[in-house]
Amino acid sequence: MWRAAVSVRSVLGRRALQAVCVLAVGALALTGCSNSEDSGPAVEKVKVDKVDSIAAQLPDKIKQSGKLVVGVNVPYQPNEYKDPSGKIVGYDVDLMDAVAATLGVKAEYLESAFEKIIPTIQAGTYDVGMSSITDTKEREEQVDFATYFNVRTQWAQQKGKPIDPDNACGKRVAVQATTIQDTDELPDKSKKCVAEGKPAIDIKSFEEQSAATNALVLGQVDGMAADLPVTVYAIQKSDGKIEKAGAAYGAALYGWATPKGSPLAAVLQKAVQSLIDNGKYLEIAKNWGVEEGALTKSVVNGATS
Repeated sequence: MWRAAVSVRSVLGRRALQAVCVLAVGALALTGCSNSEDSGPAVEKVKVDKVDSIAAQLPDKIKQSGKLVVGVNVPYQPNEYKDPSGKIVGYDVDLMDAVAATLGVKAEYLESAFEKIIPTIQAGTYDVGMSSITDTKEREEQVDFATYFNVRTQWAQQKGKPIDPDNACGKRVAVQATTIQDTDELPDKSKKCVAEGKPAIDIKSFEEQSAATNALVLGQVDGMAADLPVTVYAIQKSDGKIEKAGAAYGAALYGWATPKGSPLAAVLQKAVQSLIDNGKYLEIAKNWGVEEGALTKSVVNGATS
């Protein structure tokens, strides 16, 4: 998305769902208005060994419990979603599992509404928030981040029906509610349209990304804007019905959120950097086809805006 910050997601409230119940369409078939399960690609787990020197730096509570309690919101394919058995899987999950293995603990995933993740971390219920969360200055006032992925926005269009992301005035564009695309990017583009005497962009916000994608596949919107890996995944699943529109743009970092001032952010950062240095990080990214956003350096609190 990027998963937006709360004005850009602080205390947030999702926009009302503009529901679209869809018919089965190729590989994107849904049985109702939304579906958090997905067959997805068959991806092997990457074997990772414990690094004692980093594991020793974990907070005592996590050492003693032997687990990282991770709050996650699904679906947001391919980063985090449920497979047909109901298990939470995805690129984020495989990378967090590798980090947990580096630290000699297990990751325990608890499903959450997105807007509740940061407050629940602050309350001490979750150790980590993992849900394609964009590291922003605003959020850094509430939690700390260990960064793990570089993300940009990519638009999509119906096959052979072009839309220009830089001139979408008067067009219907699907987004997932409360994402950066919904709260910041498209409203800014729409204001520019109006300032130039052109019709505003008709922003269609959906509670789940899968519904936004289906709206495009069915021709109920003219375009879709989402994070690059999400759009690429949607295109791959569409059986040729949708394609990229324009080039990817922007730059931000996904980060795992941890309690403000806790040593955990630095420990996660060191674990990610260890995986980057030993090649396991890139192996996981390639397994999921998201290597275009791979980092060479993880940092704590890397937001620039």
